[in-house]
Amino acid sequence: MLRRREFLLAPLLLTACGKGDRTRPLFAADAHPDEYPTVQALYAIDRLLDERTNGEMRVRVYAGGQLGAEKDTLEITIFGGLDLNRINLAPLNSIVPETAVLAMPFLFRSIPHLRAALDGPSGRTILDAMTDFGLRGMCYYDSGARSFYNTVRPVHTPEDLAGLKIRVQNSDIYVAMVQALGANPTPIPYGEVYQALVQGVVDGAENNWPSYESSRHFEVARNYSLTRHVMAPEVLVVSMRTWERMGNEERDLLQQACTDSVPVMREIWDARVASSRQRVLDDGVQLVEDVDQAAFSTRMQPVWERFLATPAMLRLAEDIDNLEV
Repeated sequence: MLRRREFLLAPLLLTACGKGDRTRPLFAADAHPDEYPTVQALYAIDRLLDERTNGEMRVRVYAGGQLGAEKDTLEITIFGGLDLNRINLAPLNSIVPETAVLAMPFLFRSIPHLRAALDGPSGRTILDAMTDFGLRGMCYYDSGARSFYNTVRPVHTPEDLAGLKIRVQNSDIYVAMVQALGANPTPIPYGEVYQALVQGVVDGAENNWPSYESSRHFEVARNYSLTRHVMAPEVLVVSMRTWERMGNEERDLLQQACTDSVPVMREIWDARVASSRQRVLDDGVQLVEDVDQAAFSTRMQPVWERFLATPAMLRLAEDIDNLEV
């Protein structure tokens, strides 16, 4: 008997193997739930294509992880079984080395700095680097500024993190970052973090405002420090197999719709950040704003040296760092 995901994927794989035309919608996957800003951006792409092609080009969105975890849908997209995929940056780091640049801690000084870099030549260079790996990078979506929170004490300096067990994503960059700050990195699946905080398996974690709020981690970890150490974006990619089947007009229409979806996503995201922040502050969470950013940033030198492994990657990071906003 086919598992649910295999059942859902079967018609997509069969259809995608045929010659590309406008007789079927483009299939898009997103692991986030339906109301999430990135999913709403995918719906915006569908609306824009519908309007601009009189319904000849459409996008069918499979949200909420219907087609599997991101590592699975990424493989399927490279194979050509999915046309579009909104993917977190972390799974791409081991496939497209240049994407690791955007995950470097304390690279971005602010959200405007992040967006200027993503919208500029450096951002496009990283998107273009995906081509050799079966993907075409279409655009970036915000994933917010990540900060540390914990159950033990307010964190103003790296010394305040010393000895704390901090949950991190299963990412070498995040592990190295937390180690460099003197804490103990503990990779745990996201869905298990709340219970781990309750039981003391970890003392804290790090994430953006919407995730901190929607996961209810704020109910347990009451100290939130605005370190804003990572602002790695999410990426919308199209399978190169799909791209190569499309004509120039269809490529231009799709690229423009993806580009035009970015401000839609950002508006929704900014509103979500503001509402999540207000909710947890109203609940009495202790917010630490006087964080010694320089002390944190200084400790990242070994991390940068380890993960910016080529001169080209280092130049990209330097170009972004030198960008005036």
